[in-house]
Amino acid sequence: MGIKIRPGRTDDAPFLAWVIIASGRGQGNRGIWEILIEGTEKECLAFLELVTVTEKPHLFHHSCYLVAESKGLPIAALAGYDPEVLGYDALREALPEVFKKMGFDGSADTMNETAAQVLECIPDEIDGAWIIESVATLPDFRRRGLVDRLLEETMEQARKKGFRLAQINIYIGNTPAQRAYEKHGFKLLDEKRDPVFEAEVGSPGMARLWRDL
Repeated sequence: MGIKIRPGRTDDAPFLAWVIIASGRGQGNRGIWEILIEGTEKECLAFLELVTVTEKPHLFHHSCYLVAESKGLPIAALAGYDPEVLGYDALREALPEVFKKMGFDGSADTMNETAAQVLECIPDEIDGAWIIESVATLPDFRRRGLVDRLLEETMEQARKKGFRLAQINIYIGNTPAQRAYEKHGFKLLDEKRDPVFEAEVGSPGMARLWRDL
C-alpha cells in the first residue's frame, strides 16, 4: 500500500471534519463536538467543514494537519500546532466567520452549562509544548502504522520549529491510544476527571501525555 504523507488542504475539509468528530468521540459514541454543537452528526460535520477552512488559522484549521493518503484519497490525519499562536484563542476569533456562513447569530462564548463543564476537563497546555490533536484513521486502514508515521512526522516538524516538548491528550480509559503513544515515548503526566464529563462522553475525563523531543 503506497502511502504519502502531506500537509492538509482545503479540499480535505470533509475528511478533516470526520477526523475531528472521530477523535473527539474516543472510545465512546458521543464526543465533545456533538455536545458543544447540540446537533446531529450531519450538522456537526457541516459545521466542522467550515471550521477547517476559516480565513484565520487555528488548531482545527486544515493547515495544522498532516494527512496520510493512499491512491489519492485521505485515510488518516492528525494536527500539530503551537498553542501560543494557533490555540483556542485563535479558534474563538475564527468562529464568528463560521457562524456567519451558517446564517445564524452566535458567539464562541455562548454555550450551555453542560458543555462548559465538559470543556473544563480539557487539559491545560504544557508551557512550550508542541500540541498534537485530532488523531484518526479510517476503520479499514487501522493497525497499519499510519499514526506512527504521522506522529514521527509532526514531531520532526516540531523539532525544526525549535520545540523541545510534545503533548497529546487522551480520554481516560482509552488504553489502545495510550499504549500507542507510549510506544513513541509519551508518558502520563496527570488527569482531569469530572462526573458530568463521564455522563456525557462515557469516559471519566482526560489525561495529559508528554515527551521530550
